[in-house]
Amino acid sequence: MPGDAEFRPIRRLDGYLPIEDHGLIGDGATAALVGRDGSIPWLCVPRFDSPALLCGILDRERGGTLRVAPTAPTESRQFYEDDTGVLVTEIRSAGGLLRITDALLLRSGADLAPGASSAAGVLLRFLRVVEGHVRVEVSVEPRGGARLEGRGDHQRLVWTARPDLELRLACRPGLGGLRGSLDLRAGDSAEVLLSWGKEAGTAEVSDAEEALRATAQLWRAWNRCFSYDGPQAALVRRSAITLKMLDHFENGAMVAAPTSSLPELIGGERNWDYRYAWVRDAAFSVYALRRVGLRREAEAFLRWVLGVCRRDGAPRVMYDLDGDEPPAEWEDGGLEGYRRSAPVRWGNAAAGQRQNDAYGEILDCAHQWAAGGATIDADLWTHLRPIVEAARRDWRTPDHGIWEVRTAERPFTYSVALCQVALDRGARLAERFGLPGDAAGWRAEAERIRRALLEEAWDERHGGIGQHLGGGDLDASVLALPLRRVIRADHPRMVATTDAVVRRLGAGDGLLYRYLPDVAPDGLAGHEGAFLLCSFWLVDNLAYQGRLEEARELYDSLCARANHVGLLPEEIDPGTGRFLGNFPQAFSHVGLISSGYVLRLLSR
Repeated sequence: MPGDAEFRPIRRLDGYLPIEDHGLIGDGATAALVGRDGSIPWLCVPRFDSPALLCGILDRERGGTLRVAPTAPTESRQFYEDDTGVLVTEIRSAGGLLRITDALLLRSGADLAPGASSAAGVLLRFLRVVEGHVRVEVSVEPRGGARLEGRGDHQRLVWTARPDLELRLACRPGLGGLRGSLDLRAGDSAEVLLSWGKEAGTAEVSDAEEALRATAQLWRAWNRCFSYDGPQAALVRRSAITLKMLDHFENGAMVAAPTSSLPELIGGERNWDYRYAWVRDAAFSVYALRRVGLRREAEAFLRWVLGVCRRDGAPRVMYDLDGDEPPAEWEDGGLEGYRRSAPVRWGNAAAGQRQNDAYGEILDCAHQWAAGGATIDADLWTHLRPIVEAARRDWRTPDHGIWEVRTAERPFTYSVALCQVALDRGARLAERFGLPGDAAGWRAEAERIRRALLEEAWDERHGGIGQHLGGGDLDASVLALPLRRVIRADHPRMVATTDAVVRRLGAGDGLLYRYLPDVAPDGLAGHEGAFLLCSFWLVDNLAYQGRLEEARELYDSLCARANHVGLLPEEIDPGTGRFLGNFPQAFSHVGLISSGYVLRLLSR
């Protein structure tokens, strides 16, 4: 809320604005980060997985930014217009106060429904001086350079890296180039518009304030479907909006995060491209979205996942927004990385890994699809049934696991458990719809897997279910087993595992590491931060074990880690509380929503 937002000094770390000092705007095709300093240091056009036009967050000198700020800013605050993806940044300088309202505009009349493009292809930055006299510095600096062509308000921006991409830039009043300054007094306004795509929609925006109002109204109209009255309701609502901003409206795919290569350890090499859709995320996301009233988004994501599975005949680990394999991973030596955390990577090599949990993720998606009233027809079943059989065949086969390690394959506990999910859900679907298949055999095999998890994966040294069959060190992914109905949360061995994970992997204040690379090598140097989703899984386990007060306290403490506009990263630095990893992270917001729902359900 605007009245709750506090002005804070603008400070940098190694020359970079902290990750947590950014908000997000999106339009269902792409998204941009907006800093509290008035910069936009991240924007890929025309889609999430396109090359980055602006990536100053990965290199302050060479990455590129679109900056609008007073000369010598001192402090700022940031907030969303209620129930929208429209972001307001107010920056104070010695001379006065500048308000910047940012949005990726939505098409007139759009209803943000999945299956349709709502993006106008326009970034609008509307400036107004609230008080005093402000000299506003404006600079538009795409990565690799650009030049303007033409005259008047709607000049073509020729991006050196992609001269084929139709880009238009408008500044009112004009700057006379890609850099300039404006002298504005209280009540004065200005605007910067960047547009792309076939229509180059800049010319359509004749009234910037009306365009912002229209986009805000579309967000609020969409928000009417939201339904939740549990703990941290305002933050759960903001998480739902954030997930919507990570949704590719056109087909229902959802990216794991809108960014690439924000580090999991400052100065480390754990830097990955998350601008793709993981099958693994689907079941968790659908569960969360359906429970706060976002059924259309849940069903669109399901339809997309099942559609690509039907097309390919077998599940992949992840997909680009078209449902194809992401591009090959490569290291970009032209960027130094956030706070000099190299390498910067584009593409994701994990797409080629063996990850057996995909079997269960797909079948769980199909099961949720059916639970929502859909029918699993004979054609879809011809693609799903072989996946169930593959789970029966492969559950002891080593793979790279949920965390996509880059060492030798192992029979990871989570992957084995999700093969159990595939068999269980396959049997349920076959029986419910009278579909062909060995339902009884699948159920029997699912029970064998459950016993193997409790017995073969048990690690006596730590008193918990270990990372893989045969024991091994502890891994926080085991906390997801009760959530997938593999082992009851109140099973004695699961209760013991919960406590063992906290003892072994606890990073303080309810934070958890995923695993300890020193004793469970993953092929990468160094450590990483605490992984937020694991702490939300801990909330759920505590709640299901009847430890509601502990669960609520932990949940509130995790929610308190959201930044000033309610966004969460992938990881937290336990020592400083600073954000790490790609941002904002869909999994973290899914966890926040799901745990809120569990607490609401069990507290009544």
